[in-house]
Amino acid sequence: MVHQYKLNGYNIVLDTCSGSVHSVDDVAYDIIAMYESASADEIVRAMLEKYAGREDVTEEELRLCISDVEALKNMGKLFTPDTFAPMAGTLKERSGDVVKALCLHVAHTCNLNCSYCFASQGKYHGDRALMSFEVGKRALDYLIEHSGSRRNLEVDFFGGEPLMNWDVVKQLVEYARSVEKAAGKNFRFTLTTNGVLIDDEVIEFSNREMSNVVLSLDGRKEIHDRLRVDYAGNGSYDRIVPKFKEFVEKRGGKNYYMRGTFTHANPDFTKDVFHMADMGFTELSMEPVVCAEGDPAGLTKEDIEVVKEEYETLATEMLRRRQEGRPFTFYHYMIDLTSGPCIYKRISGCGSGTEYMAVTPWGDLYPCHQFVGEEAYKLGNIWDGVTNTQLREEFRACNAYARPECRDCWAKLYCSGGCAANAYHATGTIRGVYEPGCELFRKRMECAIMIKVAEDMGK
Repeated sequence: MVHQYKLNGYNIVLDTCSGSVHSVDDVAYDIIAMYESASADEIVRAMLEKYAGREDVTEEELRLCISDVEALKNMGKLFTPDTFAPMAGTLKERSGDVVKALCLHVAHTCNLNCSYCFASQGKYHGDRALMSFEVGKRALDYLIEHSGSRRNLEVDFFGGEPLMNWDVVKQLVEYARSVEKAAGKNFRFTLTTNGVLIDDEVIEFSNREMSNVVLSLDGRKEIHDRLRVDYAGNGSYDRIVPKFKEFVEKRGGKNYYMRGTFTHANPDFTKDVFHMADMGFTELSMEPVVCAEGDPAGLTKEDIEVVKEEYETLATEMLRRRQEGRPFTFYHYMIDLTSGPCIYKRISGCGSGTEYMAVTPWGDLYPCHQFVGEEAYKLGNIWDGVTNTQLREEFRACNAYARPECRDCWAKLYCSGGCAANAYHATGTIRGVYEPGCELFRKRMECAIMIKVAEDMGK
């Protein structure tokens, strides 16, 4: 399968199944577009007619180009057949019941009242609660016990707002450090916070123990304060930005992300990305809101078209700033075209419900944080393990080939079939397709690949 597009002055040809990316001139681009449906003679006639008057477009040159296309096809770099469908699910089947990561919901409560919050202000449609040390300790033991031969184990401290249960977070990290060596494991922790409760102790401890921190900021003050408010209706921007600046400055180059959400209020989200970059934050992520149909924060069809243009604007500005010596990273444009994920991982996806699960304050297991509170999606608990094995098998079957709509999509080996939670919330089933999300993902991939092409060409 071949995908062709033009962006930022580049003619890009992506061979989906080999992963090969070609940047070509106009004539080669048009030849490739016709190659599978026309004979060499038909292609030559069409090109001579289209490029009449161009001295460099001769029959000889055209036939040489056609030969080059044929050579690339023979080398498996163009028009590569899709032979991966039989592999779908193989990695998850092979990994058995090994768990590599847990998302610990240490706080089902929050000190902000963001109206677009998928977690219902941290309550997840249930009661407010804090995870006890005993439950968290058992969750870490469960992860060790079910991690097989994996050495690196991932643990996310999540909420609600995890800093509202900070003492337990610290205790759990200290417990993990006390047992990891004997267990032959290495814990890598992530903290996601809205920033309101950040203080010197949080910064010092997190910068020592957390492999990554995710700091929630929606960008410009007027955008951030529109929805990210406390229970009195006051915006949080002025309270958190100075803390985030100090946090990142003292982090000393360790991983972090400024993570924002854009809504109907700001489909021109690049202004928010650039605002954060201009403040000195260089590791950035902005996610499109996913909410119920009719929610005033939801993106409209018109917004989707604006957002796609914004992704292009973002990509070209990132290249410009890189040339000026002030680069920044955008999470969705981080791809490795040479040594990225293996084909099994690209087919099988994120591992939610199998390799990765979320743990509630009461110790219940869910496929990921976005399913918490959905009773039908409870997998089991950290004492008895996964008891809803049928549900686990449903998630194990999620892959790039699980949905008929994905089979002819050029981007399926980049999204691995998409997010099961987004599919569920949009369609009522994890086998559904969240089409607006697919549209935006495809545009992001086009932009990310274009950036790589530009970088490789030294521009």
